[in-house]
Amino acid sequence: MTVPGISARHHTLSVLVENKAGVLARVAGLFSRRGYNIYSLAVAPTDDERFSRITIVVDVESAPLEQITKQLFKLVNVVKISELDPADSVERELLLCTVRAEAAVRSQVIELVNIFEGRILNVGHEELTVSLDGTPQKIDDFEALLRPYGIVELQRTGRVALPRLERQAPRLRSLKGKAG
Repeated sequence: MTVPGISARHHTLSVLVENKAGVLARVAGLFSRRGYNIYSLAVAPTDDERFSRITIVVDVESAPLEQITKQLFKLVNVVKISELDPADSVERELLLCTVRAEAAVRSQVIELVNIFEGRILNVGHEELTVSLDGTPQKIDDFEALLRPYGIVELQRTGRVALPRLERQAPRLRSLKGKAG
């Protein structure tokens, strides 16, 4: 299944690692040594301070996904690797952007930020700094609509993702035929 805005050549890996110095450097070094391309990378501690989660969006044209995961598992501090299908996961990204917003178009930029449920973080005479979090597709769309106004600076965090939760309610046992 393909999801709009998600390239078939990009796969999201959630890598649980021990929260120790140098782990990220070893993971990045592995990708560099093997010539694997990283499309997006985000890392932070989990709710358990012993572990961090690295979300890596990999370009499978640079190497087969199976080869990438086998190499990652060889690293001592890797605890678990999960591939997250965009259809079965929740993905988010954060964008910070300074955009030109002279008096003549400032209201248009503000309206665009409001439509996308973003926030204005800083206001200057000729520019606004805005933030938006959402799906990668939403961030792409917002960025494309800001471009005509003139992007001064832009920073995106990279994707973070977790598996979707089960949506089915547990089945209730039938009490038919039981005497009360």
